[in-house]
Amino acid sequence: MTATRPATRPVTRRRRPLRGLLHLFLVLVALGWLAPLALAVYASLRPYDETARLGYFSLPENLTLDYYTAAWTQAELPKYYLNTLIVVVPGVVLTLLLASFAAFVIARLRVPGRRTLLIVFTAGNLLPPQVLITPLYTMYTWIELPGWLSDSHSLYDSYLGLILIHVGFQFGFCVFVMANYMATIPEEINEAALVDGASVWRRYWQLTLPLCRPVLAALSTLQFTWMYNDFLWALVLMSSGDKLPVTSALNNLRGQFFTDHNLLAAGSILVALPTLIVFQLLHKQFVAGLTLGATKG
Repeated sequence: MTATRPATRPVTRRRRPLRGLLHLFLVLVALGWLAPLALAVYASLRPYDETARLGYFSLPENLTLDYYTAAWTQAELPKYYLNTLIVVVPGVVLTLLLASFAAFVIARLRVPGRRTLLIVFTAGNLLPPQVLITPLYTMYTWIELPGWLSDSHSLYDSYLGLILIHVGFQFGFCVFVMANYMATIPEEINEAALVDGASVWRRYWQLTLPLCRPVLAALSTLQFTWMYNDFLWALVLMSSGDKLPVTSALNNLRGQFFTDHNLLAAGSILVALPTLIVFQLLHKQFVAGLTLGATKG
């Protein structure tokens, strides 16, 4: 006689109710995140007197795009967009370039203390930036720069100072992510390049860096979003209103005694558009970067 296994119910039947609850939970979370954005878009299309009379959660009588035109001109958005790009584009490029150097050394070269170095970079991300406001402000006012590089003749109130602070705070995170990704590249590729006599620079520039396109695209999207949305450091380390980034342009839409919140909502949507455009252009690479290593091992 041969023993027969007891009949068991298919696992899929037990998992279907749990999966349905998970999908319902995710839908509710997504709606919760989208609700404020949808309300801002809805308010920006309605006149203020209508919402003041009927409320923001009422059916519209008139829909118009006039607030977007007014926000574009009153907030001087083109000028502030340019200020932001002057800071963000070099900041993202420098951060990724320097982080790729450090990550290559940690992941692909046998350097003593590389694990300790990676831990130090990772630990730097745990430091709250607010605790450095006073010493950084003092240091920025002490460091002198030539007049062609800074109107204030110091690192304070200069685009360079704002770029450097972004690079410094985002550098550790990028090193951590890129080093872990480079560690997944087969070592045989590096050994074959060594046999062929490839230099360190050639192994970095022509061999390793092209294989890091997914993680570079994912980090580019994140870094652009974080630097673009920054308001703290621009407020602390800059004093000239003409140099401030676009996040501060919304203050131009506030009145001294009255604020049209519908106009402010239209300005907020216009300020947020560049990050949405960048994400839309790089969303495939961003998703691929988020799933790095998901099928390895």
